[in-house]
Amino acid sequence: MPIIKSAIERVRTSEKAEARNASQLSQMRTAIKKFDKAKLAGADNLDDLYKAAISAIDRAHSKGLIKANKAARDKSRLSARYAK
Repeated sequence: MPIIKSAIERVRTSEKAEARNASQLSQMRTAIKKFDKAKLAGADNLDDLYKAAISAIDRAHSKGLIKANKAARDKSRLSARYAK
C-alpha cells in the first residue's frame, strides 16, 4: 500500500475506474451474446438486439475500452452473422 496521500487517492480512483470499465465491457459482451442466442433461436426482436450490440461496441470504443480495430472487427463479424 502506498504511504503518500496522493498515491492512496490514485489507488482508490483507479479501482473505481477498473470496476466501471469491467462493467461496461461486460455489458458489451452480454449484448453480443444476447444477439447470438436470439439469432440461433430465430427470435423476432433481432433488429433491436443487433442495434443494441452495435451501440454497445461503439460505446466501448468511444470510452477507450477497446481499440478501433477491435470495434471494427467485432461489428463486421456481427454484421456477417446478422446477414446470414
